[in-house]
Amino acid sequence: MKTLPAQMLYGADYNPEQWPRETWLEDVQLMQKAGVNMVSLGIFSWAQLEPRPGEYQFAWLDEVMDLLYAHGIMVNLATAVAAPPPWMARHYPDSRPVTAEGVRLEVGARQGYCPSHPAFRQHAQALVRQLAQRYAQHPALRMWHINNEFGCHISECYCDLCAAQFRGWLQRRYTHIEALNAAWGTAFWSQRYNDWSEIQPPRKAPTYPNPTQQLDWRRFSSDNLLELMQAETAIVREATPHIPVTTNFLGFIRGLDYFKWAQHEDLVSNDSYPDPADPQSYLASAMEFDLMRSLRRGQRWILMEQAPSAVNWRAHNALKRPGQMRLISQQALARGARGILFFQWRASRAGAEKFHSGMVQHIGAASSRVFAEVCQLGAELQHLAFLAEAQVPGKVGLMFDWENHWALELDSKPSASLNLLEQTRKYYTALHRLGLSVDFVHPESDLSPYSLVVVPNLYLTTPTAAQNLERYVHHGGSAVMGFFSGIVDANEHIHLGGYPAPFRKMLGLWIEEWAVLQPGETRPIRLWDGALVSGSLWCDLMHLEGAQPLAHYQSDFYADRPVIAGHAFGRGHSFYVGTDLESAALHKLMQQVCKQMGLRYTDLPPGADAVVSQTPQGAILHLMNFAFEHGLEVQLPEGAVDVLSGESVPQKVVLEPFELRLLRYAQIDLADLRFAIQA
Repeated sequence: MKTLPAQMLYGADYNPEQWPRETWLEDVQLMQKAGVNMVSLGIFSWAQLEPRPGEYQFAWLDEVMDLLYAHGIMVNLATAVAAPPPWMARHYPDSRPVTAEGVRLEVGARQGYCPSHPAFRQHAQALVRQLAQRYAQHPALRMWHINNEFGCHISECYCDLCAAQFRGWLQRRYTHIEALNAAWGTAFWSQRYNDWSEIQPPRKAPTYPNPTQQLDWRRFSSDNLLELMQAETAIVREATPHIPVTTNFLGFIRGLDYFKWAQHEDLVSNDSYPDPADPQSYLASAMEFDLMRSLRRGQRWILMEQAPSAVNWRAHNALKRPGQMRLISQQALARGARGILFFQWRASRAGAEKFHSGMVQHIGAASSRVFAEVCQLGAELQHLAFLAEAQVPGKVGLMFDWENHWALELDSKPSASLNLLEQTRKYYTALHRLGLSVDFVHPESDLSPYSLVVVPNLYLTTPTAAQNLERYVHHGGSAVMGFFSGIVDANEHIHLGGYPAPFRKMLGLWIEEWAVLQPGETRPIRLWDGALVSGSLWCDLMHLEGAQPLAHYQSDFYADRPVIAGHAFGRGHSFYVGTDLESAALHKLMQQVCKQMGLRYTDLPPGADAVVSQTPQGAILHLMNFAFEHGLEVQLPEGAVDVLSGESVPQKVVLEPFELRLLRYAQIDLADLRFAIQA
């Protein structure tokens, strides 16, 4: 049984190899003071563990493992292969990755490896095997950390070795070259292939490479890195079948299909770095945290990295204001985290990340505001162990798919400005403002638990996905779909029969063409209640086949034509949005949808975040004010008890900037709350 202790995990990346041995004892003593109970160890230590090929030095790691265990600190042990040592490139120059332009990258940074290189794979797996065998029985070992941030810098390598791997991947996918020719549409531009050896990666070409080739390349590149993760995972699972395995994700990183990856680990973990200078960054972190909870269908996850204060890699690196680090950490807990860790424990003295904050700053612990806040949070988490098993049920399914992400943003599209993440953020923000809890859903996943499914864009639509969504609506669900959906199949071939052909029956309409707007250009739109709003980026020219118009264009040759339409389909309803609505109008539309389907909601003002999590002892209301300058007034139902103090709470509370309240109810619905900004 792969389990973690029934407590809230708290800690950081720990890099003792960067510090003299006499620092180590001080580190573990300070960890105890801060409430740290887990560290990630050995992430970038390959060069220390194997200074020369096949020559292993584990004595220092033995000492650190023993020291941590003696002080009650668990270890999330990394496989240590995230950055190969310089001897790898010296012995195997072709192990360095190659860009699409044909440039082979040099040593001196991290992730400098070709994922297909056989010697790299052999040496990496040999080191993982040594670690697994050596520490399998060590009492400090409680979790395996596979590699680190796969795809962060190199998600695609275009070398000849990867080209050969790509051809093998294609042969397994298509079996016959004629099937590939059909899938890639190679009759266009004289691209027909007669032998697998003729196929190359989509390197820099005279003009647009074949779009299906590009899409398959993205699929392959994600799978090729996944092979590395699976190989390392197999080794540690063989040695320690009882120890859970994770690899740290990076939110909505473009290159890796996390819905697929998450099924190959025991729990999800994520590295999150919202910009503390951005007043809206709490929306981005909320969206990312909800995604992590969704990848394994509601399972709680670990915030593996965040910054205690400033990072080093932005153009202008803002610090986290007093209380901001605690609030972001609590937001992660509210949205499903069961562990809060940082990069890193002690701020580095040398190297590219020396100006990245640590739990222990360069100034040391005694005089540090950051360390004082770290200790405060550590003490607080000891009282919140019950949240490690809490559930955060979603009312709304928000559809997202990496293959659609890749396909939509390939070149040669009607508009280069159409971006899936931007559209997803807009719809997520509208749902968040209504206090509606969101699960991210794959197009082919079970949609039945949700009262509403929102599809910001599903440009690439498989028959299974189309049938899944149509069945959901027909059986009584409600769906909101954004423009340019249902356009191509999994091979990037157009669905014929009037856009969006797979959803034409469900939506009760078809699209003849679209008018793509130029940057800064807008069109006036009259809503169902007479309000005048604007749309930008895109204007669908639709014909209704049973759907009812909810809004009309007010200018250009398509004035008076519908732009938003609703349709009763089976026992459910669908809504289609044929333009990029301004945020206030999208918020208003989502309110109207909720009213029509009887879904209760509230209105969250800017800076407010609120989540309900369910425990066997009752519901926990997480109230958070991320506003930089104004207070947040909340009118509550009676019966609230403060989780941290145990005291009864009045029905009106005020949260100052970066303040948090955790309240226990027998049951609670966010729709029962009323919010107001307090100057």
